[in-house]
Amino acid sequence: MSLALWTMLAACTASQAEDLNCLTDESRAEAAPYAQLQQEAYAALDKRRERYEKLTTPEEITDYQNDLREFFTAQLGGFPERTPLNAETVGVIDADGYRIEKVIYESQPQHHVTANLYLPDGEGPFAGVVVSSGHSRTAKTADYNQRFGIMMARHGMAALCFDPIGQGERSQFLDDDGQPLYSSTTSEHFLVGVGSILVGRNTARYRVWDAMRSIDYLASRPEVDAERIGFTGCSGGGTLTSYVMALDDRVACAAPACYLTTFRKLIETIGPQDAEQNIYGQLAYGMDHPDYVIMRAPRPTLISSTTGDYFDIEGAWDNYRQAKRIYSKLGRPEQVDLVEVEGRHGVHPQNLATIAHWMQRWLAGRDEPVEPVVLDVRKPEELLCTESGQVLSLPGERSVIDLNAAYEEELRATRDRLWSEHSAEEMADRIRSMIGVPAVDELQPPEWEDVGRVNREGYHIDKLILRTDSTVLPGLTFHPPDPNEDAYLYLHEDGKLGDSEVGGEIEKLVEEGYVVVSVDLRGQGEIATDNDDLLGDWKTYFLAYLLGKPLVGLQTVDALTAAHFAAYYQTSTPRNVHLVGVGQAGVTALHAAALNPERFASVTIRDAPQDWASVVSEPVPAGRLTGTAHGALEVYDLPNLVQLAGEEKVTIIDTE
Repeated sequence: MSLALWTMLAACTASQAEDLNCLTDESRAEAAPYAQLQQEAYAALDKRRERYEKLTTPEEITDYQNDLREFFTAQLGGFPERTPLNAETVGVIDADGYRIEKVIYESQPQHHVTANLYLPDGEGPFAGVVVSSGHSRTAKTADYNQRFGIMMARHGMAALCFDPIGQGERSQFLDDDGQPLYSSTTSEHFLVGVGSILVGRNTARYRVWDAMRSIDYLASRPEVDAERIGFTGCSGGGTLTSYVMALDDRVACAAPACYLTTFRKLIETIGPQDAEQNIYGQLAYGMDHPDYVIMRAPRPTLISSTTGDYFDIEGAWDNYRQAKRIYSKLGRPEQVDLVEVEGRHGVHPQNLATIAHWMQRWLAGRDEPVEPVVLDVRKPEELLCTESGQVLSLPGERSVIDLNAAYEEELRATRDRLWSEHSAEEMADRIRSMIGVPAVDELQPPEWEDVGRVNREGYHIDKLILRTDSTVLPGLTFHPPDPNEDAYLYLHEDGKLGDSEVGGEIEKLVEEGYVVVSVDLRGQGEIATDNDDLLGDWKTYFLAYLLGKPLVGLQTVDALTAAHFAAYYQTSTPRNVHLVGVGQAGVTALHAAALNPERFASVTIRDAPQDWASVVSEPVPAGRLTGTAHGALEVYDLPNLVQLAGEEKVTIIDTE
């Protein structure tokens, strides 16, 4: 065996033998930021419930509905202007008692929606039902969505089943062969959310607008009565149904399936879901799942649920009860109902029959039983609307990435004006307020506890825990035998273990004589909840997002806490602290340096995005989610942080 190979194996063996964790299983559970955010969420939901309980008159209920609608619309990012649909029927299939038209229309210019329109035989105009797909790759052509369309048509109602973004023929991320890059449609929705969040929008904005334009299309058809429009969908389609029925008065009758519960039950069980299912600051403001029903009261609404759904059934019943009380106060208790069917997540035959009955009752005036049946469906390829199977192959087609990038160009002028009209101090305060970072003199110095030591050749590593009222941070200090007076704070997107290996970047600094402090920021390492390669700790990110707290703001507080520790570690006179930020932690490091520039003697940022504007236009913004702040590009971009930190002491290194 060669000496080099022996040395490498010895280093690997030593590294494997090291235990650089700082927390026990019990203390890890207590320190997890997700658990802390849960308690904040419950307090916010309790406050919202107090407001709900005070609603007694129709006037108070109307004010409540209008207030939440205004908030909801603003948090989505508002909606674009209505432009021509330029609708086209590209194929027709004759079926038994109905026909299917394959249609394409534009929800925004050069942004196409693909859909199947199920039209019953006979004289119209018919009631019409819009069907939104759940998170299935095949979307409108999935078996259960076809069955929605067939069931409505067989009971004398038109149905429009459309593809949401990221699904069916509307994938926003294609590989070199023109096929969806991800099998998971929620992955697409998360990635669409990255740029959307930065420009103050939400993945749901695009989905809701597509749905509203789908209502426009359905109502434009001469075979359909525009005054009798229903909306339904399961799972992700249940989410969209909940949103649209709350915001669009044209939805005369609604039936969201397998989504509605309460946020308390959601947070206790599966936690926040993908980007579209979390509206920025909604828990802090007081908007819970039941409010999607309450916002539309007293128009007919059916909550379709299953006993074994991962959207908790107890929460669904609580949701229903809250809505029922409001409907009763408005004199229409019979216009809200809930069906619970045995089974897991999905639309079972009895769910579908009940939804069809509900639509028939309130839209067609026929209160007749609908028998549950299993309907035969077509092969998905028969129902495609484009030749290639993807709208992005259409000439000039614009993806959501393109739409967000165009909006970012508009915001750039606003940012430039803000920075020209306001002082650096004013802009720093505005950033601080936007991401929730207290003033430096309001930050609590950490207490710390030494919890162990690991010896390496030529130096040692102390394991420690930093504590403040708001956070618990596991950390490491790397000690050379004869340290310099200056120290380094090393922030890495992989937490305190990033670059900590033998022969790694931290060891190189130690060999130069520097003490190096590394920590797990919230959402990293030992205090992460769900570290996904594509998204990072998205569970913690989105629970904080629901509370109006950007994770990057929480991490900036952590970085400043760790910097204070590094400055005063074993000394009463603060030492110079040099800051390193790697990967997404580089975004946090820039915020820390910008909001407390006096603390850091130098700042080195490696392999981080150089600006958020580029992230918005990235074809695939993988790994960027946790380093975003909602609406940040309305006020600042990362180069503005460099400006506040002091350009002369910031070094940007890009080795990607």
